[in-house]
Amino acid sequence: MKSPADQLSVLLRGTARVLGESELLKKLERGTPLRAKLGVDPTSPDLHLGHSVVLEKLRQFQELGHQAVLIIGDFTAQIGDPTGRSKTRPPLSRDEILANAQTYTEQAFRILDRERTEVVFNGDWFNKMTFSEVIQLNARVTMQQMLQREDFKNRIANDQEVRLHEIQYPIVQGWDSVVVRADVELGGTDQLFNILVGRDLQKTEGMEPQVVMCLPILEGLDGVQKMSKSLHNYVGITEAPGEMFGKLMSVSDELMARYSVLLLGREIDSAVHPMESKKQLAAALVTRYHSAQEAAAARENWEAMFSRKDLDAVELPEFSIGTRRDLAGVVAEAYERAFSESKSGSDVRRLIQQGSVQLDGEKLTDPKAEPAWTAGQVLKLDKKRSVRIA
Repeated sequence: MKSPADQLSVLLRGTARVLGESELLKKLERGTPLRAKLGVDPTSPDLHLGHSVVLEKLRQFQELGHQAVLIIGDFTAQIGDPTGRSKTRPPLSRDEILANAQTYTEQAFRILDRERTEVVFNGDWFNKMTFSEVIQLNARVTMQQMLQREDFKNRIANDQEVRLHEIQYPIVQGWDSVVVRADVELGGTDQLFNILVGRDLQKTEGMEPQVVMCLPILEGLDGVQKMSKSLHNYVGITEAPGEMFGKLMSVSDELMARYSVLLLGREIDSAVHPMESKKQLAAALVTRYHSAQEAAAARENWEAMFSRKDLDAVELPEFSIGTRRDLAGVVAEAYERAFSESKSGSDVRRLIQQGSVQLDGEKLTDPKAEPAWTAGQVLKLDKKRSVRIA
């Protein structure tokens, strides 16, 4: 095991904010495994790299010999985390939550060591609470504390409702820390308030308060907004190796360096050319979620397409011409069937008229044209996507 000082150096790397850094060092100096807590609400089934930032930090705790505690918020998901919300979250059914929880944990174990992860469901204790116990728990905090939350204050200032069950959320998340006896709680910077409530509740129970460790919110591929499926700027951890590699090759050099620290826990080697560094980053992440062999194949495929522009050697999605044979119709269907992406008629016409669409390297600029479609031809849809006619 590394020395406490060396462990602290590793654990602080890539964090946005740590409250109790000196406390963390003292905990490490005891030489006993710490209990590092991460609570997740299964409100959706799929994880992307933005979700992985905090999971990677939890994995670092595991690699240093500490105990990871993953709390699946089957109870808290029914409330809905109000963090960053301008209105009340729509409720999820119990079946939806449990289905999401299954896929969420399966994907989380692509990062975490399953054998060294304690998985618990907070419904195991909250569903057993009597109403009297709920009242006693609420008595530990004040309304003034809860209304210090920026999102609550903003909603009240804008005459938007704050439901009473939403005020419960930080309290129940905080009580999780008491139940699992967390030494450290991890979360995004948007979780600071909730984690501090857990720290306060531990103090009321006479426990040593948990250290607060907040991780940055990962920007999406655009380098501006938070990574999100709804913004189409995400990389899913279950995406195909080639798709994952290609998306990562599109990021800026600045974002590449940030991704390396937050997703792999290492700095970019300044002696390596940025293009090669980006390929190494993309390959490392494909290896993490797939395999080294698939990462090597994805890199070779990307280089054939974009470096050597040898589309004959590239593995492309196969696409069969349907009932529509006009160029605009074929392009729209190719996006939909090969990439599950819907394009409007105006978007397709714009791509064609600006010269993005090519058939075997020849630009096609007439949306109404009906080329002599032949098996084996390569139809380039835009700078990043192509299909092979079947």
